Amino acid sequence: MPVETTTAATSAPAPDLAGAAHVPGAPKADPILVADDVTRAFGGIAAVDVAHLEVPRHAITALIGPNGAGKTTFFNVLTGFDRADSGRWTFDGQPAERLGAARAARAGMVRTFQLTKALNRMSVLENMRLGASGQPGEKLAVALAAPLWRRREREITDKAMTLLERFRLDAKKDDFAGSLSGGQRKLLEMARALMSDPKLIMLDEPMAGVNPALTQSLLGHIRQLRDEGMTVLFVEHDMHMVRHVSDWVVVMAEGRIVAEGPARTVMHEQAVVDAYLGAHHDTDLGDDALLED
Repeated sequence: MPVETTTAATSAPAPDLAGAAHVPGAPKADPILVADDVTRAFGGIAAVDVAHLEVPRHAITALIGPNGAGKTTFFNVLTGFDRADSGRWTFDGQPAERLGAARAARAGMVRTFQLTKALNRMSVLENMRLGASGQPGEKLAVALAAPLWRRREREITDKAMTLLERFRLDAKKDDFAGSLSGGQRKLLEMARALMSDPKLIMLDEPMAGVNPALTQSLLGHIRQLRDEGMTVLFVEHDMHMVRHVSDWVVVMAEGRIVAEGPARTVMHEQAVVDAYLGAHHDTDLGDDALLED
């Protein structure tokens, strides 16, 4: 199946991964996110136990692993939606483990969710406006004086419409977000995340529930984000997507990082085969059917 490519308006530096070792916790030339000794347990069961991870800047990194590997929990911890039991991590060179979700987003680390979080009884455009930062009208004293916020509101609306056009949702701008299809909600959530101009966008299963007609569009948008200078970290079960869009793959199993490397090599490592299929299997993970939920 061919993958749609999108020409970006600007070009970011290519990710420098040629010298990175294909081992768990491999150091990168310019990591934007670095995590050390991050743990999270539920009822005595370790959901996350990551000794070291570096996410390369200006690259698309896929975080894969079988169900229950701890991928989403790790996302939640890093983005402040859950609290780690221990560990530390930095984002863009600054300590980030105490930021919380709102401050992490303001710092430039924005995420989407496996189950979309659109406000169903608000329009698509209104959902987009909510994603923008620097809204003076949110303060009561300023809200009473329209000249103090009206210009900024126009700027936010213009930006929202530009993004909706890019994601081909402009015709839906006045529709309730709840009326969108599952794939369109994924597009809306990704577009809304871009309203705050993030440095790192973290996508939790962006292809889940998306029909084939929109899959190619999403792949093109993810590549364009990278080409425009953003860093992308995503959780995904669709191995076709992982192989064709990722620059680097990190594999989790039982909360730990068990393998790292380019998709073309990491899929054949014994630790990855064991993680998905159990030990003592002579199987090629290039077969998509073996890895689908």
